[in-house]
Amino acid sequence: MKIFAIVGAGAVGSYYGARLAEAGNEVRFLLRSDYEVVREGGLEIESIHGDFKVPEVICARSAEEIGKVDVVIVAWKTTANERYEEVIGPMLHDDSVVLTLQNGLGNVEQLAEIFGENRVLGGLCFVCINRMRAGLIWHSGGGKISIGGLKPGVTPRLTKLAEIFKEAKIPCETVANLGEAQWRKLVWNIPFNGLCITEGGIDTEVLLAQPDGESRVRELMMEVISAAGALGYEIEEGFIDYQIEITCSMGGYRPSSMIDFVEGNPIEIEAIWGEPLRRAQAAGVAVPKITQLYRDLTQ
Repeated sequence: MKIFAIVGAGAVGSYYGARLAEAGNEVRFLLRSDYEVVREGGLEIESIHGDFKVPEVICARSAEEIGKVDVVIVAWKTTANERYEEVIGPMLHDDSVVLTLQNGLGNVEQLAEIFGENRVLGGLCFVCINRMRAGLIWHSGGGKISIGGLKPGVTPRLTKLAEIFKEAKIPCETVANLGEAQWRKLVWNIPFNGLCITEGGIDTEVLLAQPDGESRVRELMMEVISAAGALGYEIEEGFIDYQIEITCSMGGYRPSSMIDFVEGNPIEIEAIWGEPLRRAQAAGVAVPKITQLYRDLTQ
C-alpha cells in the first residue's frame, strides 16, 4: 500500500490525502474544478493540530491519467455513486483496495457488488472540516477514521492500512463490526444534518439553542438507536448524551449536508436518510420522526 488515489478531493478527501502525502506516501488526486489552482499552488491545510502545506500535488483530471494504484480512497458525495465503475475501475490492479469514506449506508455494498467484497473497505470520518476555497482546507476538530470490512473481524490488511494512517498523523481504529460503526455515526448525522437543513440552513449551535432544538435531536437519535438495535447493533442510550456534549463543544459547526443545501448542491438524501429509513422499516421498527424528516427533505 504505497500509492494512493483520492477520488472526490473536496474537504474530506483533500485533508486526508494531504496528510498521507505529507507523510511521504505517493498520493494522486483526481480533481475537476480545483485542478488548476491545486496543480499550481498545492494544498494548504489550516489545522488545530498545526498548519501545513503540500506544495507539489500530483493532480489528474481522469482515472486513466492517475493509472493503477494500491488504494483508492473514495470521498465524493454519494450523489455521484453511479460513476463508481467508470472512475474507479481503471485505477485497480489485482491487489488494489477501495476504501470509501462516504456518508450513510449502502456505499460499501454497492462497491462490493461492482468490484468484489474482498477488496472493498468502509471508513467513517469523525472530523470537523470545511473547504474554504480551492486549495485551502480548514480543519477545526477531530480527525479520527474508523475502518472495517463487510465481513466481521479485523484482517491484516485492515491493520496495515490503519498503521499507514497513524503514521500520517491520522488517528485510526479498526472495527470488527462495520455495520454498528455506521449506525453509531448515523446517530449524529441523521438529526444534525437533517434539521440544520429543514430549519433553513442553520448551524448546530443555533439548532440546539432553539426551544425544542435539543429535544428534537434527541428524539431522532433515539429512533436511530432503536432501528440499529432491531438490526442487531446495540448502542447504549448514554451515547446520545455524549453526542450532544461533543456537538456543543464544536460551537457553530456547519454540517456538510447543510453546506450543500445552502450552496445549491445535491444533498445525500438517500444514503443518510433514505437507506437507514428503509432498513428500519424492513426490520419492523416504527420511526415516525425519521420518516417525517425524510419527507421534509424530499419535498
